[in-house]
Amino acid sequence: MNEPVGSDSMTLRGSERGLVRVLTAILAITAVLACGAGGVSGQPGAEVPGVRWTAQHDAPGTYPEVRVERGVHITMSDGVVLKADVYRPADAAGVIEQRPLPTIVSLTPYSKLMTGLIEAAAATPGLQSTAVDIVRRLNLSSTPVSGFGDLMQALDGGMIQTMLGVDRKLIGSGYTVVVADVRGTGLSQGKWDTLGAREQLDTREVIEWAAAQPWSNGRIGMSGGSYSGINQLRAAEDAPAALQAIFPVEPGSDLMRDVVAPGGGVGTTFLPLWLNSVNQLKLVPDVASMIQGTFDWTWFNDRLADPTTNFDLLAQALLTPSLEDMPPALDGALDETSAFREAIMGHPEKVNVPTFVYGGWHDIFANSATKLYEQLPLPAGRKQLVVGDTYHANPGAGTGVPGAPPRLDVLQRAWFDKWLKDIDSGIESFGPVTVKQQGGGWVTLRQWPQPGVTHRRVYLSADASGTTEDSLHDGSLRSNGPGKVENLTVAPGLSTVCSRDAAQGSAGMTAALDACAKDSRIAERNALTFTSAPVAEETVISGPINVRLNTVHTAGDGFWNVTVNDVAPDGTSTVLTTGQLTASMRAIDERRSARSVNGDLTAPFNPLTLDRLLPVVPGAPTEMDIAVIPTQAVLAPGHRVRIDVYAGNAPKALPFRPMLDASGLEPQQVRLDPAAPSFVNLPTDKPIP
Repeated sequence: MNEPVGSDSMTLRGSERGLVRVLTAILAITAVLACGAGGVSGQPGAEVPGVRWTAQHDAPGTYPEVRVERGVHITMSDGVVLKADVYRPADAAGVIEQRPLPTIVSLTPYSKLMTGLIEAAAATPGLQSTAVDIVRRLNLSSTPVSGFGDLMQALDGGMIQTMLGVDRKLIGSGYTVVVADVRGTGLSQGKWDTLGAREQLDTREVIEWAAAQPWSNGRIGMSGGSYSGINQLRAAEDAPAALQAIFPVEPGSDLMRDVVAPGGGVGTTFLPLWLNSVNQLKLVPDVASMIQGTFDWTWFNDRLADPTTNFDLLAQALLTPSLEDMPPALDGALDETSAFREAIMGHPEKVNVPTFVYGGWHDIFANSATKLYEQLPLPAGRKQLVVGDTYHANPGAGTGVPGAPPRLDVLQRAWFDKWLKDIDSGIESFGPVTVKQQGGGWVTLRQWPQPGVTHRRVYLSADASGTTEDSLHDGSLRSNGPGKVENLTVAPGLSTVCSRDAAQGSAGMTAALDACAKDSRIAERNALTFTSAPVAEETVISGPINVRLNTVHTAGDGFWNVTVNDVAPDGTSTVLTTGQLTASMRAIDERRSARSVNGDLTAPFNPLTLDRLLPVVPGAPTEMDIAVIPTQAVLAPGHRVRIDVYAGNAPKALPFRPMLDASGLEPQQVRLDPAAPSFVNLPTDKPIP
């Protein structure tokens, strides 16, 4: 290996370490006394191990320094070289530990150069603690930009350490960390094979390489968020023997329904932002190698051959005017048997190593979070789920405080200590499902959805609820169906530019504006709203939701977006969850769908393929079931449920161009018919009045 470069200068003398340990113990005892015996709702005493794990993680580690070897070459079986940084623990004198240690592997498409820069900044003495202190003092709760404070809380939730896959505290406790650039990204050679078969093989080869190094004891874990989290799940499908635990933060599984084209609506906000970031970062050269005369010309030629991976597919989806003109790549995106679709479809039912998943109710991968947990074929304890009320940009926000789970980096340390070091941390007894109830606090459940909920029909009615003057039409939600046939018209518009859907699609970047992300009344000006009577007592919503719409289209296609909202007594309308569907893609695969006891769909599965397109006859009633992202919420007494119905979802999504052209952006109608009613199949613990 090359001479290690980079180190951590945060070295404490023995007396200082002793003082820190004493102060940590005092803080831990104080926290226990302050929190009392309650902790996370549903798990008495949950804060006690959490405080212990936090104190252990934050205390000075066995190794006070970190040494980093940059640009380590890992040669794949086809000759392509991936570049990695290896982080190893060292003593106060800077001497690297030579004993083989458990190793954490992370593969990223966002360039390990960026990982290194951010990680180094976070490790600067005093910098992160100062930033966290500022965040803790920042109170924007009564301002129009309280969402900005929510986003900033992620800095105090372990986001940096777990998303990047590099936690110096974890390394200091006796772990080696390997961060490698995915093939075709960062400084690695090759062409970016986005989650494809070759990339998945690369991941396994990097795991095997790491396990075989003299500094590794052969026990491998995986860390990292987003794309790196997806890579973990794919590697854990029939995992190689060395891989013994994973900790994916905000991973996706069914990417077609998560971000590529959920309901047939192409992700026109997130996808361009994401593709641009990866493709820009992969063009940043290794300046140090240029200075040293060791520049990788193979890397350079690979970048010239493929400078803008996947942009052509996105452009084709938005610009190809007809189905007959579809190029092969776009045709493959709408074919379940294609290599593209197989690459973006995970198989969590094959995962066979302990898996701890963190997700967010408004994350871009929110559709996958709870489904992943349900599909993992592992017993409770060997699989864990934490879901926060967060976006993709602020994982971990709201953790690490009394009544909440520990920070993500703390949970990750306890998880790896258990499965890679055989330390009885007690983490297997945590949860197994810990979720932030929208509208309430954190709860711990033995399973998900919450036991005791029942799916019930709540019908859409044209009768005024009297709860809003902002919507296009003020309708009601009722326990009985409509008494007569009525058609309500809604046209495509741009009011959803200011919406929670737009915030979700931008990974949370627009969530700072409460008027958009925390109140839908601006967006609802171009929506049909259907609002229930107020609930008399606390009512839980838990699980997948289906909205059945009986529709009438003016043109040969249409695009629908629905949201499920919590309406407060003051009129604030907060989106809890969302769903969208292109009318011609309404076909349902019954084998992969779920129904409630009464036979209604709870989780319709749309194939989203060309061979399953269904015609839309202008003027004729067309029934469709819109899958709404599963969620967990609690309605306080006096609050109401509202369903918003839109004829579009820009800028978050647009239909594929042929379907968009067929719709003509013409007005669409919801048909309220006693013989074929529109309704929401809502999972609650009490009936909605």
